[in-house]
Amino acid sequence: MNATNKLKIFNDPIYGFISIPNSLIYDLIQHPYFQRLRRISQMGMTYLVYPGAHHTRFHHALGCLHIMQKAVQTLKFKEVAISDEEENALYIAILLHDIGHGPFSHAMEHSIVEDVHHEQLSLLFMEQLNKDFNGKLSLAIQIFKGEYHRKFMLQLISSQLDMDRMDYLRRDSFYSGVAEGNINSERLIQMMHVQDDQLVIEEKGIYSVEKFLVARRLMYWQAYLHKTSVVAELILTKILKRAKELTHKGMHLECSKPLQFFMKNKVELSDFTTEILNTFSQLDDYDVLSAIKAWQFHEDFVLSELCRMIINRDLLKIKMLEEKPSATILDSYKKAYLKIHPLSDKEIDYFVFKGKIKNQAYSKESEPIRILKKDKSIEDVVQASDQLNLKALSKPVTKYFICFPKVTLEA
Repeated sequence: MNATNKLKIFNDPIYGFISIPNSLIYDLIQHPYFQRLRRISQMGMTYLVYPGAHHTRFHHALGCLHIMQKAVQTLKFKEVAISDEEENALYIAILLHDIGHGPFSHAMEHSIVEDVHHEQLSLLFMEQLNKDFNGKLSLAIQIFKGEYHRKFMLQLISSQLDMDRMDYLRRDSFYSGVAEGNINSERLIQMMHVQDDQLVIEEKGIYSVEKFLVARRLMYWQAYLHKTSVVAELILTKILKRAKELTHKGMHLECSKPLQFFMKNKVELSDFTTEILNTFSQLDDYDVLSAIKAWQFHEDFVLSELCRMIINRDLLKIKMLEEKPSATILDSYKKAYLKIHPLSDKEIDYFVFKGKIKNQAYSKESEPIRILKKDKSIEDVVQASDQLNLKALSKPVTKYFICFPKVTLEA
């Protein structure tokens, strides 16, 4: 029997050919845990705004692997000592950094498994894979957890200028068609260096960093926090909340077994066993969408109406506000909808509610983006830049909103 050729290449619309560096990486990609990412959308419900945004976490993870390879090559060329073992650990850590995402990525982050961040689930998956692969992921896990002594390695995986952000901005910009989000990742990678065990960008790359931060801000307002994306994702979370509520009242809702399990049971991080992790690994966008298609015909008005909104893209109206909405405004929309559909106080909250969104392109409190000056001193990008807009980008911008059924405008 012929052995499988594990040194394959993927054809990627962003970078061209992506090569798999070794057989361990190939085996991780082939694992069912990782293959599930083909069925997890990268941008949640954003395809309801930008029809091309149908790419998946699988695309993104491979893209991150590719640019991590480029980053390692650049740093090695600049005589940063990285052993073969460390190099492979970086590839594994970036490949698996998003493996814990549930259906529709961030949209349902706290809906299926409550109060558990996807990074915590990624770590659980990595630890299970480490058992399956006889400890070959140990160093990758150490780096991922920030426990490895070489701090710049974690910064390559998780920081304000990491391989994750570099790929998703460029990829999401490409697939959504939001050209303002496009960045020059090649230039940024070529400008990388390590000084005092910290990841730095050489001073001549500062304009590429500025462009990166501006692109990030624009992508958040135009794509990730687009008001239609926001309301669609909120409806999605409310569908699951209502489904759980009805399930706990003893109603049977038609859906897949893995989804049924998480609707019936409140699962916290400490509850995760290998069996529960395997059940979670059976969940993807298709479970949720097929359930929503079935539930649009359910006898419960709240559940069926919310499901129809998603299926037919006939969403709640969302109105953006500069200040917190008053209770009076909310009550007026509630009263108008109650005239059309008599609902309980609890039920009306599924259709009329308020919220807020926050955008901060650069955080001074988080790990800074460090600029390596010609005199070898290191400065935060905000101080190093001659652009006043970077100071503005580091200030959080909060916008408020209210959501309500469109029919209330006619009532």
